[in-house]
Amino acid sequence: MTGAPRVLLPGFVGTTLPEWLAARLRDGLAGVCLFGENVESRDQLRALTAAIYAANPHALIAIDEEGGDVTRLYQSTGAPFPGNALLGRINDLDYTARVATAVGRELRSVGVNLNFAPDVDINSNPDNPVIGVRSFGTNPELVAVHSAAWVAAHEATGVAVSAKHFPGHGDTAQDSHLALPVVDLPLDALRARELLPFEASVAAGASTIMSSHILLPQLDADNPATFSRVILDDLLRGELGFGGVIVSDALDMVGASGETGIARAAVRAIAAGCDLLCIGTRNTDEQLAEIGAALDAAVDSGELAADRLRDAGDRNVALATRLASAAPSPAADTAFSRERAVDGFAVKPGVVVVGARRTVVALETEANIAVGVSPWGPPVDARIGEGDPLPDVAGQLVLVGKNNHRHAWVRALADSARRAHPDTVVIDMGWPDTAQDYADIATFGASRHVGEALGEWLDRGTEGDTP
Repeated sequence: MTGAPRVLLPGFVGTTLPEWLAARLRDGLAGVCLFGENVESRDQLRALTAAIYAANPHALIAIDEEGGDVTRLYQSTGAPFPGNALLGRINDLDYTARVATAVGRELRSVGVNLNFAPDVDINSNPDNPVIGVRSFGTNPELVAVHSAAWVAAHEATGVAVSAKHFPGHGDTAQDSHLALPVVDLPLDALRARELLPFEASVAAGASTIMSSHILLPQLDADNPATFSRVILDDLLRGELGFGGVIVSDALDMVGASGETGIARAAVRAIAAGCDLLCIGTRNTDEQLAEIGAALDAAVDSGELAADRLRDAGDRNVALATRLASAAPSPAADTAFSRERAVDGFAVKPGVVVVGARRTVVALETEANIAVGVSPWGPPVDARIGEGDPLPDVAGQLVLVGKNNHRHAWVRALADSARRAHPDTVVIDMGWPDTAQDYADIATFGASRHVGEALGEWLDRGTEGDTP
């Protein structure tokens, strides 16, 4: 057996383990990454993870469960947790730790042992299309302390975290799923801002760090972070002292493999210092064979050192072995206070919400690839998309969107609605741009928990005081 299987973490289609994937797990495949489409129910998920462990008792089973808008465990219902941005605004480290503990225990209960969370990026660009409310905030020190609290509490449940996206995806205006973002900052600027949460996460015991598919030309003009030894080996391992597993962000993203293909991207990532390769969502036996062959060929040609491939596999096996011996975790407490969520809302002075009689309209925009499609928002009277007319309005009109300033049709609709209905209230459940007037109320998250809190608050009404 070659060393290639021990670094691969594919996704797959379906809610049961395919035989081709079971065979690869028996042959030493590092593990699998689960997505929303693989989750049907708790019982089904437990049966799936049990089948994976039966094939490979030391498999890594990963999922994206950030606890807020990004949820796979609750993709069909919305997550019962406040997400990072709201936690940063509430700014109670014990509360952040409590959320992380609940997320970890929920994952442990269904057999997942690696969580691709938390997002420790600093959301320094309000036009960032991919981070937003996944971030704890814009202040580096605040993001760092909440990242550390989340990491330590989650790791204590026996489920490993993956602080992401190194060395920081917050100061971009592009989505690396669709393009190759560029962060043109010097190392000193990164040390003062982007790197602080990663330093804190390493100190708090993060088992893994996830790389980003972004180009930082002042550090490495030729290679995005996932493929850069300067960034992964010199900076993350050398300067930050990280000794755990480096995970690549998904290699099927345009920022990683748009020009080279996934197999070539896999070779480059391992050579640069990645240990565990997240391949994508709907991988196949043929794809994995191609990637494995490319890694073996790179070793045979001398392009990839055999010791580097062996070291990567050893790190993954060591992590999986440690997680397999973790002590049982208590049941999760997911009863979080909706009043605490409301404490994190931002309300413009003078905004009046009529509790009794209103028409609430959700503005449906295209879902971010990382977030996926999940129920969001408070109880509404209608949901409309671009080009749809407003329904008949009875009482006060309340428009509810996400990242309103980033969508021209939402801005135009809000402007026209305010002219026709002067008492209109516009709510942003994403990350608002305070320089633009499209968030009378901002909730900094759209998980089920936040939507329920918003619905109850709207029912009570307000005289314009910030709750």
